[in-house]
Amino acid sequence: MSIFYKSIGLILSISISNFVYAQDITGVWRYIDDQTGENKGQVTIEQATDGSFIGKVHKITPRQGYTPKEICTGCPAPFTNKPILGMQVISGLKSADQINYTDGRILDPVSGKFYRLKGRLSPNGKKLFFRGYMGVSALGRSQTWVRIE
Repeated sequence: MSIFYKSIGLILSISISNFVYAQDITGVWRYIDDQTGENKGQVTIEQATDGSFIGKVHKITPRQGYTPKEICTGCPAPFTNKPILGMQVISGLKSADQINYTDGRILDPVSGKFYRLKGRLSPNGKKLFFRGYMGVSALGRSQTWVRIE
């Protein structure tokens, strides 16, 4: 009988850990262009020492007819003329309730502009819906990111 209870305990812990994992945004995400629907690259999101989340460019995906920039030429200091690959493009993103995220900033290395950032994690934890904006959220752009790892 104790084997039965141990098996049930193991199944419950696996189920609970999968549920908790689905509520965490750390990992590697593929970001999709909101205008073309094409894969633009990958960002690794991790938790910073202050508890907020940061994101670094993990991979840049060339697309047909488009060669991505390698250096951030139009970015403000300290990002000016730095390689985009490995660059921290997300900072200060905070979890409101493990589904909604607020108070972040995101750098668009193509334009060199910073935007305010908020996001929402899908119930299954496989998609992140981000909104980047200046001033009012209604005046911004949205992207859907898909979890890879």
